[in-house]
Amino acid sequence: QVQLVESGGGLVQAGGSLRLSCAASGSIFRPEVMGWYRRPPGKQRELVATITSGGRTNYADSVKGRFTISRDNAKTTVYLQMNSLKPEDTAVYYCNAVYYRDGHPINEYWGQGTQVTVSS
Repeated sequence: QVQLVESGGGLVQAGGSLRLSCAASGSIFRPEVMGWYRRPPGKQRELVATITSGGRTNYADSVKGRFTISRDNAKTTVYLQMNSLKPEDTAVYYCNAVYYRDGHPINEYWGQGTQVTVSS
């Protein structure tokens, strides 16, 4: 069974930085797409950023220029470097991994979530 283990959340002042990590384990295959989503207080879960095994990235407009997503060489760990944090970035951040077969998604997994709180 695939597990996603997240780390790196916490409390930071506005303008500060945090780095989230998420490691996928339990499969001999590598996820094709890994990413981060977040659920702000009282709101729906939303996309933050994704990255493919080939390194193609996608960002929400609200984080472009401030957040950077990356993966390790083994392609099983994804990172989210968050700079210039704002109070509106406060949310529970969830790691996501999508496994493909023959070019089609077959399984999707979520981490347990990590709290990021940005104080003003």
